[in-house]
Amino acid sequence: MSPVVYLSLLLVWSCHQQVTSGSHVRRKQPVVGLTGRYSSNNTQTMMFQGSNDECDLVMNLSAADRCAFVKNTPDCNMEDGFINYLHVAFCLLPPNLTPLTMTLCIIWLLFLFIILGLTASKFFCPNLSAISTSLHLTHNVAGVTFLALGNGAPDVFSAIAAFSHPHTAGLAVGALFGAGIFVTTVVAGSVALVKPFAVASRPFLRDVIFYMVAVFWTFLMLYRGTTTLGEILGYLGLYVVYVLTVIISAYIYNRQKHSRTSSVRSAAHNPELHSSESSDDEDVPCPTGGSIQQEYESEYRPLLPYSESTSQILLNSLNPVDNRKWRRKSWSWRVLKVLKTPLEFLLLLCIPVVDPDKEDRNWRRPLNCFHLITAPLVCVLTFQSGIYGNYMIQGQFPLWLLMLLLGLFLSAIVFCTTTNDSPPRYHPLFALLGFVVSAVLISAAASEVVSLLHMLGVVLRLSNTVLGLTLLAWGNSIGDCFSDITIARQGYPRMAIAACFGGIIFNMLFGVGIGCLVQMVSTDSDVQFESEGSLTWVLAGSLGLSLVLSFVIVPLCRFHLDRRYGIFLLVFYAIFLLIALLTEFGQIHFV
Repeated sequence: MSPVVYLSLLLVWSCHQQVTSGSHVRRKQPVVGLTGRYSSNNTQTMMFQGSNDECDLVMNLSAADRCAFVKNTPDCNMEDGFINYLHVAFCLLPPNLTPLTMTLCIIWLLFLFIILGLTASKFFCPNLSAISTSLHLTHNVAGVTFLALGNGAPDVFSAIAAFSHPHTAGLAVGALFGAGIFVTTVVAGSVALVKPFAVASRPFLRDVIFYMVAVFWTFLMLYRGTTTLGEILGYLGLYVVYVLTVIISAYIYNRQKHSRTSSVRSAAHNPELHSSESSDDEDVPCPTGGSIQQEYESEYRPLLPYSESTSQILLNSLNPVDNRKWRRKSWSWRVLKVLKTPLEFLLLLCIPVVDPDKEDRNWRRPLNCFHLITAPLVCVLTFQSGIYGNYMIQGQFPLWLLMLLLGLFLSAIVFCTTTNDSPPRYHPLFALLGFVVSAVLISAAASEVVSLLHMLGVVLRLSNTVLGLTLLAWGNSIGDCFSDITIARQGYPRMAIAACFGGIIFNMLFGVGIGCLVQMVSTDSDVQFESEGSLTWVLAGSLGLSLVLSFVIVPLCRFHLDRRYGIFLLVFYAIFLLIALLTEFGQIHFV
């Protein structure tokens, strides 16, 4: 429930600032006329700027005039999302009930974060794992490609959604830099506090160096205020270099390990040749869910052969609650499970999941056939906020009806040509279908989060950058924080610290790179950035400083992360957050 606490504190603080100051501190620019504003949009360069958003002026008006202003101002028409949250904030209920509207929006924001986390963890990541298994990828390649995409899906899709609109680009910058600081300080510090350990030296230095290069490159683009297609392609190519570095280093290490093993076997009579030191790159055994799941299922496997009917398979596969697990869990887990059960039930209806660790690979014949009907419909109705929901083919035939008919046809074929007991040979294609559907849903939920945060920024008079580095970064990273701490408590702190630095490299490069690339393709122009004042430089400087300090301190400590280092990282984040908020509210000024 920590996001609720943070959000409440932020609301109280912002309201206090409004009462004491009586004016908006951040935006002191003169009013820009409509003609001058929109004539600049005809240039061949797309400007990512949040300070000139005319919709921000709505809070300078009386409560009675805000609804009409929102309806008549083009900047307030947010097209990227199913709901226009500015209309909800100022037109849905009377002005005296605005606090109730904000409360409902905050509850909806938390629900959207649950959608992002649940879709990514229960559907997106398992299907990516199944795809990597079907492609016979090594663990190193899968970890820096499919696994990184699965873990960073909420961050990447949120960044792409934020870059899709000029007035919300600050959310992407704030979220990616804010999440980077949060993960490398709070998460890494918590891991060090829970389980002090010696970090793998070469992977740690490799990840920190690549991340520093990515942060510095992003800082240069923000400082220059512009970027080109060639630079963005090189920016994305940096991750390709990172992947190749991981693969090559793993290959070299495996060859050296094999060579040492052969030498030891050939000279087994000499005990002095045996070394007790383990390599820095040696993989820690991963507590994969596959073996645990198999042991768990074998314990409750019936002694006599038992075959379920088609209706029983359908009902059991749509039940998101495991009764045996329910009895072993705590009451807090049960409360959260009750809240997530309706959403998980709807997702089970729409998204197929392939599990390579199970004997039947999670083949559920009636449900998978039903997925062939629902999955294409969900994609059509949610892709790009549902703009294809009313699309008519040649102005006569609706696209959604065509998808429904094709789904019914394929579902009938699969149902008639398969059995309940064994999956078909093309069952891995369901993993691809599940990957596509879950990616579309994550993108849709991320667009709603960005639109809702933009509305909160307008109402609370906060910049998009501070919303990105706080609410959006916390919401997307809190799951990683709990999972990494859990992994560390289970005795795998190296794996947890590797996840801290490995995933954020992918999020930074792909979040900014793909976001800018999509806008370049859609607008056929270069991208220019306009920072939202000193806060952007505080954010970039703090992230760079935290990486430099880790790059210096950890080797000086002989790569041993103890509790003192964890406390240092947590204090660093607290100081950064204090400086960032004081800068946002105008208490700290930089020349």
